[in-house]
Amino acid sequence: MTAEYIQGETEFNTLLESEPLLVVDCTATWCGPCKLVAPLVDQLAIDYSDRAKVCKLDLDSNKDVAKRFGIRSIPAIMIFKQGELAETLVGAKPYAEFTSALDKYLA
Repeated sequence: MTAEYIQGETEFNTLLESEPLLVVDCTATWCGPCKLVAPLVDQLAIDYSDRAKVCKLDLDSNKDVAKRFGIRSIPAIMIFKQGELAETLVGAKPYAEFTSALDKYLA
């Protein structure tokens, strides 16, 4: 099971409303560091499958979402709790940094 791509802003908004804890990997096919982060995001999707919804968002086809949340650098991992942006992690980071950020919002 890997993190699925969000297909557009409508689906993104639906997930924001329905998921208590949502993790969104803002990525692009041409982005080198995004390719490094992609397997870590897939691992998050597996490890947190029962506690959080983990998705990917291609910013080339979702520029409005990037603009809405002020995403200027990728990869950017946005963590939403109850539909509100709680934290954004920018850049390639070790897996432990992603899990510790996510664990803060599971309590």
